[in-house]
Amino acid sequence: MLWYVIVLIGFSWLLQSILGFLQIKHFNKKYAELRKLGRVAIGKKTGLFQSGTVVMFAIDRKNNILKAAKMQGVTVLSRVRNLKGFEGKNLLHLCEEDFNKVNKLTKLAIEDALNSYHIISKGGELKVKKGWIDLLLSKK
Repeated sequence: MLWYVIVLIGFSWLLQSILGFLQIKHFNKKYAELRKLGRVAIGKKTGLFQSGTVVMFAIDRKNNILKAAKMQGVTVLSRVRNLKGFEGKNLLHLCEEDFNKVNKLTKLAIEDALNSYHIISKGGELKVKKGWIDLLLSKK
């Protein structure tokens, strides 16, 4: 009986790894498509017990949004989808009305994209946020 549990855990880990790899491959493909259009501003909002959200905005030299996409979900089955309603708008001049069209996590991810854009455009570097595993390991 113990061997069945060990095999099941091993199979689950392998399946999770394969699906995670495919998700990253899909994300990279969509990022490359947006990158062909222009610069890409990326924002994220991670959640421990809620869905994580990543937004990407392809922008031109005047910061006009050419195409927007988001990936939201709690599993490795999440895929990048178009984020409608932002094309043609200026990234730096998004208003509350634009944010009312999206859910709270997407709004926070868009705010992170704007913050990241401002830091990078001023020549700064983004700080890597510690994950929950890093926080657990640093307390020892």
